[in-house]
Amino acid sequence: MSRSQAIRSFRGEAVKSKLLSQGIYVRAASIKVVSEEAPEAYKNVDEVVRASHDAGIASMVARLRPLGVVKG
Repeated sequence: MSRSQAIRSFRGEAVKSKLLSQGIYVRAASIKVVSEEAPEAYKNVDEVVRASHDAGIASMVARLRPLGVVKG
């Protein structure tokens, strides 16, 4: 979804609390940025990878789990 739609759909504090309960620490310039980056605002990565693989534009080789994310 778009960033403006994410801001309207998610409360930054609620997103931050939910992520913290999962052991994910968030540090952002503003609470608005947390709303924009809510996990629910993104497509399911497994579906995107599968579609890319099936279309022949990419090959699945490994499943990775991020240790950290920096946006800027």
